[in-house]
Amino acid sequence: MTAITPIASLNPPASSRAWLSTPHPTLPILATATGTSLRIYSLNSLTLLSTITGGHKRSIRSCAWKPDNSDTPIIATGSFDASVGIWAQELDDSDEWRFAIVLDGHESEVKSVAWSTGGNLLATSSRDKSVWIWEEVGDDDYETVAVLQEHEGDVKCVKWHPEEELLASASYDDDIRLWREEVDDWGCVAVLRGHQSTVWAIDWEPIAGRDESVGSRLVSCSDDVTIRIWKKSPRQAERQQQSRLSIIKTSNAEDWIEEAQLPKTHVRTIYSVAWSKESHRIVSVGGDSKIVVYEEDKDTSKGWRVVAALDCGHGEFEINHVVWAKAKVSNGSVQEVIVTTGDDGEVKIWTVS
Repeated sequence: MTAITPIASLNPPASSRAWLSTPHPTLPILATATGTSLRIYSLNSLTLLSTITGGHKRSIRSCAWKPDNSDTPIIATGSFDASVGIWAQELDDSDEWRFAIVLDGHESEVKSVAWSTGGNLLATSSRDKSVWIWEEVGDDDYETVAVLQEHEGDVKCVKWHPEEELLASASYDDDIRLWREEVDDWGCVAVLRGHQSTVWAIDWEPIAGRDESVGSRLVSCSDDVTIRIWKKSPRQAERQQQSRLSIIKTSNAEDWIEEAQLPKTHVRTIYSVAWSKESHRIVSVGGDSKIVVYEEDKDTSKGWRVVAALDCGHGEFEINHVVWAKAKVSNGSVQEVIVTTGDDGEVKIWTVS
């Protein structure tokens, strides 16, 4: 079996729980949310570049880089203080960051933030059961364009489709909802049902290398210890094949079905899942501190299989988040790596080979 090999632990480790790490879409830097600060690391030297503090009163739960801002990196943060922050790097000092604007509206902790591919829309979700969509209308100026309140529990995660203005949200109510703008008003176009407990995270299949005959797909992970793949399906196929129990239709309904469940390997809650743009593999982590990598067998149509698994990735601590990234490894080459973020305050880099 393929091996998951540790490359580095980013130092210094945080003194409190680290929630999430996210690589910049074009620059070799990584942001980690821990305590009331953001840490910015180099993915070339694997060292700490700067620490961003002072914007939030409580811990930062989530962060996301704005696309296409290589000249002036911009990052959004979501906090337990119920606010969303927008930070911009100072042009004259690469170590200094400006707290450009705060977005208020949520009534409880912000669980997730995500930029649309074009960077003009920002989605945020909260323990208050709502999803907000904000639009940039000028420099440091954002306005609310939608408040979506159809979930019946905490909204744990939001993710934009990689090429469409289609937003997915995952919730404590066990559901995944898909949202689109219809005639200047955002609405739910599908509810994906199948999970038996909280859906903690979702991720879209990357565009590069995608089988166009299959169309868009989404992966989800849950407290029910399953990982599921969902895909869009033509209405006529849905009427013939899909149980009415797995999707609720709305007036502008889209047809989505559960395509597959990945092999069960985790024994505790699966908190995070990520779909690779390069290898097209999926990686998952969770409360059992296990890291699992899956690969799709498209040639023989046997579905998904486990190609690598590692126990105790963060020792006895839960792993809160996982993401694929590009980093410089010991031989000087830039390779695809796995980045895990845990309750122990550690951010760890791994290769799969």
